[in-house]
Amino acid sequence: MRVQLGDFEVEVYIIRKNNKNIYFHFDEIGDLVVTCNRFVSEKEVLRLIQKNEKSLLTMYEKQRKRNDKHLGFTYLGEPVTKVYDESIKKVYLEDGMLYTRDERMFLKWYKEECLRVFSERIHCWLPYFSNIPSFGLRIRQMKTRWGVNNVTKHIITLNSELLKYEETLIDYVIVHELCHFYEANHSSRFWEQVRLRYPDYKMARKKLRD
Repeated sequence: MRVQLGDFEVEVYIIRKNNKNIYFHFDEIGDLVVTCNRFVSEKEVLRLIQKNEKSLLTMYEKQRKRNDKHLGFTYLGEPVTKVYDESIKKVYLEDGMLYTRDERMFLKWYKEECLRVFSERIHCWLPYFSNIPSFGLRIRQMKTRWGVNNVTKHIITLNSELLKYEETLIDYVIVHELCHFYEANHSSRFWEQVRLRYPDYKMARKKLRD
């Protein structure tokens, strides 16, 4: 459901648990998340929102300011600025600007773009490899790794943060993970497999570390 907070119309999500109290917070998208006991009715939630409208509006404006700090990001090595427009029906890039209706639409686009770009780059590199098994691709945000190859389950996982880097660095990570189908460790034999396909791998590693 949606409620009016001052001049803003806000989406509300209710999470029911066994807690005694009711809690309000705004997520990174700007939606109001209400956590309450499972016996609290929607009507009661609306009453409490209206009662606390002033403080909730203050919380909402603080969250909007935090979001504004993240308007700039990097896409394939190029700086891009997000522009929010409620009339936007589909995310698009134009002259260094990315137009989106809201953060929710942007995050959905970002996930889809990771899958599209990474799949295309993998397809480009597969002809340089032979006798590797069919494998699945997973994408998620990782803090310490750019990629992981589960050679037993035949699944390659790529870090969603890679979409921020230029294509050549994405290629290095893909080559690195594909080479693990030949050598599951980081022995000299493994790095030789990488070098044969990506001679500048040391420079790519340095850039990703930096």
